[in-house]
Amino acid sequence: MTQSSVFTSRFVWFLFGRGIFSAIESIMAVAFAWHLYERTGDPFDLALVGLFQIVPVYLLFPITGWAVDHISRSKILLAGATMQLAVLSGFALLMMTPDFNKWFLLALISLHGCGKAFMSPALQATLPNLVPPHHLNQAVAITSTVWNIALTVGPFVAGILIALLDRNIYWLLVAAAIATLTCFYQIPTMGAANTGKGKRDLLGGLRYVWQNQIVLGSLSLDLLIVLSGSVVALLPVYAADILNVGPEGLGFLRAMPAAGAVLMGIYLSRFKTEFENTGTTLFVSLSVFALSIITFALSETLWLAACALFIYGASDMISVVIRGAVVQLNTPDAFRGRVSAANSIFIASSNQLGDFRAGAVAAAMGPVGATLLGGACAMAVTAGGAYWFKDLRRLKKIEN
Repeated sequence: MTQSSVFTSRFVWFLFGRGIFSAIESIMAVAFAWHLYERTGDPFDLALVGLFQIVPVYLLFPITGWAVDHISRSKILLAGATMQLAVLSGFALLMMTPDFNKWFLLALISLHGCGKAFMSPALQATLPNLVPPHHLNQAVAITSTVWNIALTVGPFVAGILIALLDRNIYWLLVAAAIATLTCFYQIPTMGAANTGKGKRDLLGGLRYVWQNQIVLGSLSLDLLIVLSGSVVALLPVYAADILNVGPEGLGFLRAMPAAGAVLMGIYLSRFKTEFENTGTTLFVSLSVFALSIITFALSETLWLAACALFIYGASDMISVVIRGAVVQLNTPDAFRGRVSAANSIFIASSNQLGDFRAGAVAAAMGPVGATLLGGACAMAVTAGGAYWFKDLRRLKKIEN
């Protein structure tokens, strides 16, 4: 492998570690929700699972970004992988008792949320330290593709493993967590990105985002486009009441956005390592994203809906790669942890609130009307972003 290749040994170890870490997260989410509901039979407990995971991310937000900037990021990755291993070991031991207390499980889930609060910005901020700037587009595409594969395959694998192993699934995940820890251990130790005191500047990331129009535009578009246009929450309604395709069709529809994202990610990582007109490409991809939502809203056949969702995922991947590279390369390394922590909050908020928005509007005006409105709002966000963030729209190349 040549020195100019993105696949340096430290990036490969990071990629394997992140891939296994993400697969564990995806499988674990299904497994502990299943076993908790099996134990209590109360659907409200499933809401508590999400609450106990997301609250630590919000509460620890100022500290996590500061830590990622002022502590060695390789050590944070090791600490986060160790925390995942400890939580999974706790799950495995707890599941050995026939009548476990659900609050013990929720406490472990909350501990897991604390670890994830540090890991999310660390994983984002570490990537630019592992590859040269001219390979960052490619690296973002590769890591995003691996993440999408884990997100897609994980729940399917979880169902099979739960059927085969039941509560013993956690011991298998413990072994996988050890593999994650081993991968991150192979990454060379990094010094702290920010060696100054800076302890008072816990919210420096938000201030930097607000002052940098390119970074602010990238993060704002990420938040608003998903918040206004997400359709995933309405797929069961479309499958059951509009397309009449049943649970098999629902599974097919759920797979289409991820399939589009994965295939586009493979293409970008292999053939499109940089964009000549970055800003224009970004806003074109966002426009296509909005149009795919409108097309899906008006679909009356499974295949048209599937094609629209495939384009939905593929166009989103293009914007994810561009926005990810733009944010990282337009942020000084000493601020990347805090900016990445802010980005994690934006992502968590857009996903959770986007699903709530879709469901609430659908209850008021029906699923088709809600989806059409979402597509129109996504188009408005794109047009507004092009107007308000002119520096981002005019960006030619992604440069450090």
